[in-house]
Amino acid sequence: MKNLDLDGYAGRSGLDGYAGRGAPDAGLVAGHARQLDDAVRGRRAIPRLTSEGPLDVDAAYAVQRAALDLRVARGETFVGVKMGFTSRAKMAQMGVADLIWGLLTDAMVVEDGGRLDHAALIHPRVEPELAFLLGEPLSGPVTAATAARAVAGVAVAYEVLDSRFADFSFSLPDVIADNASAAAFGVGPWHDPAAVDLSNLGMLLEIDGRVAAAGSSAAILGHPLRSLVAAARLAGAAGLALEPGWVVLAGAATAAVELPAGAHVRVVAAGLGHVEVTT
Repeated sequence: MKNLDLDGYAGRSGLDGYAGRGAPDAGLVAGHARQLDDAVRGRRAIPRLTSEGPLDVDAAYAVQRAALDLRVARGETFVGVKMGFTSRAKMAQMGVADLIWGLLTDAMVVEDGGRLDHAALIHPRVEPELAFLLGEPLSGPVTAATAARAVAGVAVAYEVLDSRFADFSFSLPDVIADNASAAAFGVGPWHDPAAVDLSNLGMLLEIDGRVAAAGSSAAILGHPLRSLVAAARLAGAAGLALEPGWVVLAGAATAAVELPAGAHVRVVAAGLGHVEVTT
């Protein structure tokens, strides 16, 4: 990857230290986690959690992890993380300004060229992304150079978002609790990170052969590597490490687009090829 001055971003999200601001109410966390888990499994939208009462960022991340623990208890395993609200287009679309994150499990993976069960989702949307494959662990505050050394591969990717809230409408704590709307993702062929300048790659999202969205990797925090730096910091704040073999979805290059049933989706990135999925 091109050597750029990318340091200094790690503290800009406004969500620092969420794990250390006091223990959220255990009953509230467990109840909300069950609501979200039931919504995913039942394929039905629910009202915002914040419609039932206050929910701060600390409690929202606790709900996120509790809901994910229910999935792990059923046999799923963590395979990576996704970063959210890393582009101005996404922030404008959702009306928020903070960087957030969620965890990815093996049940969310769709093989390149594979089929996604649209009927298993509520109201999905899709967005073009870049993905990092980690070859070394990362956790806590790290420099861009350290983050770059941990990357074993880069690839074009897509993420399918499926908010569990009615009308795809939520506050910041709601979407955090909902694992940043993570539903599914796919990754194209991995490339040597040293051979690709990620700073301004042209990216296209095509649905049934027509361009549905176009953007640049520069929309991801100005450079996607900044997203990896932020992911390491947020993982450290949560007492976790980004593990070797994990995938980090750096964020969207464009606003999300409604994903219809019976569609063929292709995401193309200059120098990285493409990734495809059929619903």
